[in-house]
Amino acid sequence: MRRLTDRTNSVWIDRSITVGVCRRERKCPWIDGWPRRYCAAVMATAWDAHTYDQSSDPQQSWATDVLARLDGVEPNATVIDIGCGTGRVTEALLALVPEGRVLAIDASADMVELTRRRLGDRAEVWCQDVLDLDLVDPVDLVVSMATLHWVPDHDRLWNRLAQALRPGGALEVQFGGEGNIAGVYEVIEAVARDLAPELVGFSPCNYAGARETEERLHGAGFVEIRCWLEERPTYPEDVNAFVRTSILPAHIQRLPADRRESFAAAVVESVRLPLDFVRLNVSAVRDGS
Repeated sequence: MRRLTDRTNSVWIDRSITVGVCRRERKCPWIDGWPRRYCAAVMATAWDAHTYDQSSDPQQSWATDVLARLDGVEPNATVIDIGCGTGRVTEALLALVPEGRVLAIDASADMVELTRRRLGDRAEVWCQDVLDLDLVDPVDLVVSMATLHWVPDHDRLWNRLAQALRPGGALEVQFGGEGNIAGVYEVIEAVARDLAPELVGFSPCNYAGARETEERLHGAGFVEIRCWLEERPTYPEDVNAFVRTSILPAHIQRLPADRRESFAAAVVESVRLPLDFVRLNVSAVRDGS
């Protein structure tokens, strides 16, 4: 990855919610009250952040591979973590840019709350859908782990991320790609036919392929693009917690409360290890010409 140039720590404002952070205070304004109500509007799926944090070792393993690609980042760079989850990757980014700034967003209020407890004021963390991201000051680096397959519109997604980057800024992301957990979805479909017919054919995720993603990146103004799929057979230590919190939240939420447990339990009982994860890796640079 190319080295990133020096940037000043200037004021940023998120125009979509008209709240700013000044360079003198360097504090994030998302406190009790309206931010949580805002989060509810942008995030349809409820997440159990505490259980996710305890069962997300597979995601952290995948993230380690992506973080290893960031060897050219300047220590004073400004970085944004898209879909920060519980803040583990965000914390690693803080160590990567000890003289810089780390921003982080997630569309889940519970995830944001846990990240803020973990990091305090070391990072600027707020609740927002990535499709609404609108930074005044572009960043040097966009990072995202295990998130972007939850975004339905990838044409808008890559345009938003390009706008968030300065010319010459870098993009390093990984998420679920074409063929991801296909075997798990066969189990979900079979269970749905018996217990939850309204879920037959439902998928909340957009598992894109490498070629179509490369074309979208070109269209959004990226260059030096590399997209590749990688099979990652996965053996979660706690299969029950992992499947419920990393795979099934959107399915469970679509069911009445009195039918959720039987559906989730049946899926967990029927899946077999290894879980057939496929990761789509993306490295690119925003065109600086």
